[in-house]
Amino acid sequence: MRNIQSFLLIAFVFSVISCSGKLEVGDIDLVNWKKDRYGCNGLRIQQLEEFQKIKNDFLGANNQELIKTFGRPDRVMLVDKSQSFFFYFLEPSDNCDAHDASKQPLKVMFRLNAINKVSEVTISRLEP
Repeated sequence: MRNIQSFLLIAFVFSVISCSGKLEVGDIDLVNWKKDRYGCNGLRIQQLEEFQKIKNDFLGANNQELIKTFGRPDRVMLVDKSQSFFFYFLEPSDNCDAHDASKQPLKVMFRLNAINKVSEVTISRLEP
């Protein structure tokens, strides 16, 4: 009986720890962020300054926390088995009618390591 109670207590603790919630994002309007898939509506770029202030707060977050907070990434790139990138476009990407083909759009890139933790947050026009 005691073994069963111990097992249930351990299972409960792990289930609470493994549950991912939303991340703290300061003054970023997540409703507008999620409405602006691929940066097509220009809503994300309005929040660039606030995002730059808090971007390093996301280091160590896991992929599920990112998805629950910012919504599904606009693009995911798997580099190898040890890292991947989540992209959220701040300016219109090639999926938008207003896309400027002469330049790469500004985007937020979350680099995730082998255990799906954020190891780097970059705002850039360059590809990783």
